[in-house]
Amino acid sequence: MSALTSESRLVDSFETRITGIDSVDLDKLHTLSMSVAWPHRREDWQFLREFGQGIAAIDEIGRILGSAMWFPYDDRFATIGMVITSPRLQANGAGQWLMGHALDQVAGRNLGLNATRAARRLYLSLNFVREAPVFQCQGEAIAPPDVELPAGAAIRPVEAEDLEAIAELDRVAFGTDRTPLLARLMTNSKGVLLVRGGRIEAFSLCRRFGRGHVVGPVVAVSDADAIAVVHPHALEHAGSFLRLDTREKVGIFADFLSRCGLAVFDFVTTMSLGDPWLPSPGGQVGHRAKTYALVSQALG
Repeated sequence: MSALTSESRLVDSFETRITGIDSVDLDKLHTLSMSVAWPHRREDWQFLREFGQGIAAIDEIGRILGSAMWFPYDDRFATIGMVITSPRLQANGAGQWLMGHALDQVAGRNLGLNATRAARRLYLSLNFVREAPVFQCQGEAIAPPDVELPAGAAIRPVEAEDLEAIAELDRVAFGTDRTPLLARLMTNSKGVLLVRGGRIEAFSLCRRFGRGHVVGPVVAVSDADAIAVVHPHALEHAGSFLRLDTREKVGIFADFLSRCGLAVFDFVTTMSLGDPWLPSPGGQVGHRAKTYALVSQALG
């Protein structure tokens, strides 16, 4: 067994071992994410544990010093996220140790992740390839002015029977079927659809997360359609904290977010191992759905 996938290692004279993340108390996971200033609530951790799998590093006195999770969408693709190492572990190569275990569990799949600046070097050392930045836009939402709906379009709330059409639109944009994830999200989100010619051509979901609410995913065929399905959420949450993670740096959608009070707070880098995750530049043309906002950095 290599050091990268050994079951334990010594940290500050305490033996630290790998355990399944499902066995870890939520309060301890919450403490771990707070130690690196991540906003996840206990409920956000629980949602991720219900959908994904993971490991944690625990020492002899019960402290949780690190974590890594993976989210298999099918036999060919998974995302990796929630890779956290406490300050105590960071000087001990813990990131590679945790990632070694995670990569063993998803061997044979193409992988995607969104890397913080601090973790980018680690992922590059594991042969992940940079693809695109993701901009974390957030702030106290400002009520946006009314927007004119695109020609021939109408908006309405998402309903349970819309799942199949939403999942198909998302599959085109994301590249992998995420029906189980979307079904779970729809139980705790408020959604908006854009319908044109009897077809669903854009949607957004908004849910509680971190310091307030997050809008995501947002899938649409144009900036104007994306704005139309985000506008109601910005209006509803005016005066409170709102977040949206997007790869749109410029253009009318990015300008709209700025007018809503959602300034760029930070960015991460989408990276892949195996086949490229994102469509090639210029690959999304014409009347094709694309992802305007991520579900989350961990889930893509």
